[in-house]
This record gives sequence, structure tokens and C-alpha cells, in this order.
Amino acid sequence: MSSEGSIVGGRYRLDQPIGRGRAGIVWLAFDTRLLRTVAMKRMYLPVGLPPDRAEQAKAVVIQEGKDAAKFEHATAIKVYDVLPDGPDVWLVMEYIPSRGMATFLAEHGRLTPEQAAALGIMLGRALAAMHEAGVVHRTVEPGTVLLADDGGVKLTDIGITGGGATPAYRAPEVARGEPATSASDVFSLGATLYTAVEGVPPFGEDGESSERPPQTAGPLAGALRKMLRAEPDVRPTMADTVRSLGAITEGRQTAFIPPTAPAMPTMPASMPVPMPMQQAPQQPVPPFPQHQPPQQFAPPQQQQQYAPAPAAAKASDTRKWLITAGAVVAAILIGALFAELFLI
Repeated sequence: MSSEGSIVGGRYRLDQPIGRGRAGIVWLAFDTRLLRTVAMKRMYLPVGLPPDRAEQAKAVVIQEGKDAAKFEHATAIKVYDVLPDGPDVWLVMEYIPSRGMATFLAEHGRLTPEQAAALGIMLGRALAAMHEAGVVHRTVEPGTVLLADDGGVKLTDIGITGGGATPAYRAPEVARGEPATSASDVFSLGATLYTAVEGVPPFGEDGESSERPPQTAGPLAGALRKMLRAEPDVRPTMADTVRSLGAITEGRQTAFIPPTAPAMPTMPASMPVPMPMQQAPQQPVPPFPQHQPPQQFAPPQQQQQYAPAPAAAKASDTRKWLITAGAVVAAILIGALFAELFLI
């Protein structure tokens, strides 16, 4: 049983639990060889299997970890290593201070349609890059989306089966026992964005209820319906989904700033303005006004040029007159001095 202070693989020290994933506890750990902080979790392995099948299952998860380590993207958690340790297999990942999207939504409420669309663009770009590389995520859901304290977004568990996706975010064909595909990731992303903006999954927690019509998705509703089509062949591709979501946001870029993030400095008007998260007791924030550029702000001293005060102008004139008079008197005295010298 893993515990604080345990050494995994003769190298990684488990310091403290920092979360719970689909397959178990996520640990904050320290790499004693490279002297860096990492995140680690024990990969899911079925229990009670015969020895030959247990070894086969272990080989499968090791390969999943190696495949995940090959993929790099700005919106994906980097996998450093997959580490067999006795009967266990551990995944070693970069550590990003963050919280799971599921936890965030439970604490702070839904996202606005614009925020959900912006989130979908970031996740969709990473997923599209995975699909181009021949990788299927398999388990896109709020539990595998991390909202970083610095405002970034990260996908985790890339290509890691981990016992399968949660039923609420599992594509129908996957629920029927078919292998996950890029179209399955489109469905799972749609269900994740639906939950972000509506507060509940589209087909219930079991994924088998009748579809709940979106009520607060606004301009996002049409894109969600296409992503959640039952048949994978008629769903849009991930690249098409990103373009559709981009049309909803009209090219505006937004960032997620969780409450744990450090205070942000005042930004120039030319930079994207982060949108605050919607609090749970409140109604969804209305969409941004259309076709209105960001308002330009200038410091007060730059907004108006002030004329000098009359008193200051009068004092300046007086100083000029005194300087001129002094120069005249000095010239007279110097002339008299030279006259005396020449006459003597």
C-alpha cells in the first residue's frame, strides 16, 4: 500500500496526495535523481486475474503510458515516464498546480456559453493534434480536464484507458463494446462542454437517460447537438468542431482564472481580457455585446492637456523682466569701468 514517504522505483518519493483520478490517488512526488517535483499515479489494473492475463494487462497499460509519453502539446499534461514497480505500474507526469474541472464546477457553478466555447477550442485543438498523431484520448470528461492556477487548461490521462470513461461521457458505440475512436472523443468533449454550461450531463449520470434539451447553452446549443449525435459517422470531426466553436466566440480569446490564481496585473487594452467564472447561485453571465471592441483606457494624466494657471504665467513674466533689467544694469556698469580705464 502506497503511503507518504514511500519510494517508488528506487527514485520517486511520494510526498502527499493531491487528488483522486478515475483509477486512484494522484500523488505529489519528488524525483530524487533529477531533483524536480512531479505528479504520479498508479495505473489501473484489474484485480483477480489469472497470472498470464495479469501480465498481459500490465503490458497493455505500460504500452499506453509509453504512447502517452510520445505526445506533447501545450494543452496536455506531459508524461515523463511509465514505471513498473513490483505488481504495480506508475505514471510519472509533470506537476501543474491546478484543480479538476469537476471539482471546480461543483464549487463555483456553471460556465457561460462563451467560456465553454473557449474551453472547447483549447481542448479541441489538443485532441485534433492527438488524432493527427494517431492517438485517441478515450476518456475525455470533467475529471480529465485540469484548470491550472495560472489560467491555463490541461488534458490528462491521454490514451490511458484506466477502467474506461465515466458512463455519463461515454460515446454510445463505446458503451456497446466497440473500440474508442476520434469520433468517440468528439462525443465525450461535447458531453463535457454540455455539463460545463448546463450543470448536468446530457444523458444523465448513467449515460442512458433521454437527452435533456439544453437550457442555458445559448449559441453553443447547435454545436453540442452535432457533437452528441448517436452515430459516430455523422458527428463533426474535431477540427470542424474547433472551427464551429471559434465562430461562436468570434475569435475572442478568454482565459480561466481560478480563485487560487495569483492576482493578475493590469493588462493593456490590446491584450485578451480574462472572463470571471460564474458563481453557482447566480444566473449565467449574458454573452458579450456583439461587434464592440475592447474599451481603451488611458491614465487620467493622459486624457486632458492642462494649460498653465494664470498665476504661474504671471510669475514667469516677472522673472523674465528681472533678468532683462539685470543684464542692462550689468552692461552699463561694465561700460563705465572701461571708460575710466581708458581716460586715466
